[in-house]
Amino acid sequence: MKKYILALCLFVSAVSIKAQQADLLIKNGKILDGSGNSWFYGDIAIANGKIIAIGHLDNYSSKKIIDASGLIVAPGFIDVHTHIEGDEKKNPTADNFIYDGVTTVITGNCGSSEVNLKKYFSFIDSLHTSINVASLIGHNDVRKAAMGSANRDPNEDEMKKMEAIVEQAMKDGAVGLSTGLIYIPGTYSKTEEVIRLAKAASKYHGVYTSHMRDEGDSVTEAIDEAINIGRQANMPVEISHFKLSGQQNWGRSKETLPMIIKAREEGLDVTIDQYPYTASSTSLSTLLPDWVLADGHDSIKARLNNPPIKKVVVNYMLAKLKKRKLKHFSYPVVAYFRPDTTLNGKSIEEVNLIKNKKHTAVEEANTIIEMMLQGGAGMVFHGMSEEDVKRIMQYPFNMFASDASIRIFNQGAPHPRGYGTNARVLSKYVRDEKVISLEEAIRRMTSLPAQKFQLKDRGLLREGFAADIVMFDGKLVKDNSTYEKPHQYSTGFKYVIVNGALTVDNEHHNGTRNGRVLYGPGKL
Repeated sequence: MKKYILALCLFVSAVSIKAQQADLLIKNGKILDGSGNSWFYGDIAIANGKIIAIGHLDNYSSKKIIDASGLIVAPGFIDVHTHIEGDEKKNPTADNFIYDGVTTVITGNCGSSEVNLKKYFSFIDSLHTSINVASLIGHNDVRKAAMGSANRDPNEDEMKKMEAIVEQAMKDGAVGLSTGLIYIPGTYSKTEEVIRLAKAASKYHGVYTSHMRDEGDSVTEAIDEAINIGRQANMPVEISHFKLSGQQNWGRSKETLPMIIKAREEGLDVTIDQYPYTASSTSLSTLLPDWVLADGHDSIKARLNNPPIKKVVVNYMLAKLKKRKLKHFSYPVVAYFRPDTTLNGKSIEEVNLIKNKKHTAVEEANTIIEMMLQGGAGMVFHGMSEEDVKRIMQYPFNMFASDASIRIFNQGAPHPRGYGTNARVLSKYVRDEKVISLEEAIRRMTSLPAQKFQLKDRGLLREGFAADIVMFDGKLVKDNSTYEKPHQYSTGFKYVIVNGALTVDNEHHNGTRNGRVLYGPGKL
């Protein structure tokens, strides 16, 4: 009888082992699990959108098997700073992100978001994008909803309306509150206003993220403000695209990074993110004084067409140029100018010459005003130090982020960061220049952002976690997008899986749209 029972147990065990079935099986990969630990060779089994096993899985079978020999297998990358609103429907496959290894984006940054996030999340779920989407609630748009673009403090009724919008957004699943204190109308707000809104988000365990009030001459004051807001609201802080703008500020990362280190030593959960380039990208309007931009386009036009005001604006821009130790507006380059797309890719200095104007900074400033009167332009601004980029990159509580939209292929001359952020880190700064290790880079792209934004089943290769996975060739991965030819996808990402569905198959986006909305901790 004992022999019979033993034989029966062995038979059942054998059948059980044989019966291990996966929807997708990754074999022979060099696994970097996102924790920062050393890699190991192994297999990963996926079923129902989840990782069900990791190790040497000889007892698993699947109709779809990927041989990952020679490839690095890592969690899907999480881009913590994007601006996808308005482009989702134009390109729901989000190829620029997917081909750069990104499986999740956080949008609503720099104070700019949809105000009705319940409606927005419903739209994303019905659209079915190729990437997962989480969102912050943006202060600038909240302020516009309550009081337009007015250059004044809110009254108490307006303040309460803003607080109610933020609270509702957090209940609808926002991951936190974002500010863009360099943009209209956020720049008109005082710190106390932001603290009140941050407290409204903090009640639902959100993160405070900020494009600070200044990233140049007054950067230390801006960092102090961001840290103070987090401290007063009792919430984590994320400082967006941490950098030093303007040649006169090169080297000041030696001053700004210690401020972050000190805040963490004092117990504040403050982190930063960065794009690995020496140029930024934003609106042409940032070259003008804030007060000129209040109350909408008609008011802006009226001011800029007023000769005394126009002279003040020109002198303001010339003074800023002098601080940069430059003689011409060569550093702002047109990314997209709707009235005349032939100017895309040209610097303001070049645009001025194309218009047959005098080769002077005064005439270039007048050209900027003319472009603003025609609706403004998206720009790329060259003005950071490679030394600062590298020093900031070595800080361990720093994530990588594109600060980009979903790119529409061949439209405009956008910043290359929208195509190549992660590939650039992995090729230039990890493989070629060895600024940071591969394990550390992957941690910054995966588990660190997942932890910061409380995406609880993302960012690590673990049993039970969502199967967001990238497989790339560490020797061949490369960013191909340049300032001159930005519309080029990264290469080397052989396979990308989103929620268990193969989306990039042998470096080809197969059209799969298996992304979903990821909600913050306050979701009711």
